[in-house]
Amino acid sequence: MRTIVITGASDGIGAAASRQLVARGHRVVLVGRSPEKTRAVAEGLNMPYHLADFSDLAQVRRLADELLAANPRIDVLANNAGGIFGPRKLTTDGFEQTFQVNHLGPFLLTNLLHDRLVESEASIVQTASAAARIFSRFDINDLNGARRYSGRVAYGNAKLANILFTRELQRRWGSEGISAGAFHPGVVATGFAGNLTGPFRFMYHNPLAKRLLTTTDEGGKRLVFLADGTPGTDWLPGAYYENDRVTKTHKLATDEQLARELWDRSAEMVALG
Repeated sequence: MRTIVITGASDGIGAAASRQLVARGHRVVLVGRSPEKTRAVAEGLNMPYHLADFSDLAQVRRLADELLAANPRIDVLANNAGGIFGPRKLTTDGFEQTFQVNHLGPFLLTNLLHDRLVESEASIVQTASAAARIFSRFDINDLNGARRYSGRVAYGNAKLANILFTRELQRRWGSEGISAGAFHPGVVATGFAGNLTGPFRFMYHNPLAKRLLTTTDEGGKRLVFLADGTPGTDWLPGAYYENDRVTKTHKLATDEQLARELWDRSAEMVALG
């Protein structure tokens, strides 16, 4: 039985993956933003839960303390929390919301859990997206989207950051026993993009398109494939997956210098020692 921490577990693919992993006999620690939703899913599974809003880095730091106190082992950290937002907005920490929630928050949490993850020879799973390939216009000198901004591009940039983070995690921590992987869950029928207007909302929420979208259970299976699998046997550490297969994504995703620079700048932004 593994102890698997899943962020963004109050609904969507996080909740679906949690149910599937509990059914496989694992202990799942759920993390969510909504007290009501997170409590309901956790109580339904008889599993522990924690609350944190990744748009507030103080809450991420508190979450890390809580997880370390409650879990002598963390076999899998699934960084699944994320979202796409509308007009550009800065968080209380001063960072663009999409970048912080999708990348900086998970980056900080992962680093704060480093020692426990190494002790556990953990897998670190990132929920990325094909949006990294389709929408990103990544500029390492404009991570906050101050020069030009659209919600769609900001989301694509953040998902590319997830993949770059995965590759750099593997490079930096792989020799310590860590295995990192990223995946695209599919275009999943959830409440995703419900706060937007225009074509992105239409793609997810018009009645015809919703019939063609991936179910949350199918999206959850993509997370379970990595969380329940054995690195090096079932999946390749450092790789990006779609439909449980290694897949090419944005050409910048294999830029080692860019991955290093993103890590260093992210560490400065969240004030890692």
